[in-house]
Amino acid sequence: MIRARPEEWYALERKDDGITLISEPWIKEFYRCNMWHIRGRDRDLLVDSGMGVVPLREWVPLVTEKPLLAVASHTHFDHMGAHHEFENRAVHAHEAKILAEPTRVATLADPYVTDEIFDRLPPEPYSSALYQVKAAPATQLLDHGDTLDLGDRRLEVIHTPGHSPGGIALWEAATGTLFSGDIVYDGPLIEDTYHADATDYVASMRRLLDLPVRVVHGGHFPSYDGARHRRIVEDWLRGRGVA
Repeated sequence: MIRARPEEWYALERKDDGITLISEPWIKEFYRCNMWHIRGRDRDLLVDSGMGVVPLREWVPLVTEKPLLAVASHTHFDHMGAHHEFENRAVHAHEAKILAEPTRVATLADPYVTDEIFDRLPPEPYSSALYQVKAAPATQLLDHGDTLDLGDRRLEVIHTPGHSPGGIALWEAATGTLFSGDIVYDGPLIEDTYHADATDYVASMRRLLDLPVRVVHGGHFPSYDGARHRRIVEDWLRGRGVA
């Protein structure tokens, strides 16, 4: 398989409200994490950091312009692979151990990371068989109701277990913006990871249903509006007989 050049590994798409989507276009869409850079007056926020197979700070200068907190929506390989590159790192307490001591099994690299998840392989010396997320112990532990203050904007932490025990979403009430991680997005949701919990998943979906959402920026697939958000959540709940 052809290998991508490091300078073409990342793609940037500027949204509104000082938000930029950073993605890895050579990873197939189902496995491709959305990384969300949120610009603040005093510091920036990065929600998730991708696979970490190409240095993020080296090839995306945007993430080095200002003091930055790298938040892990959860600790699967596709969401926290470059967290070790950042001095300030945050995660929910329930998954702090995985961020600090990642293994292929705990991060789901085993069984998901194979050459088949790529349209082009990362640059040498990358090897899917040897891929391993690097340790990145948290400097800040998050819990439900915490606020992340960027100076001119504030995001509330919403604990959303179900996909994983320490999954979180971030809610910016002032703009009606929800960064939902992997608990909900406009694509096939994953409910059968080794540490998933069906009861928690239902409670998390109900928690997100009534937010006055304007736009949702999920962990995968394109962003969508509040009306679509309600349809996705209501259809999901109805499909499980708990609407």
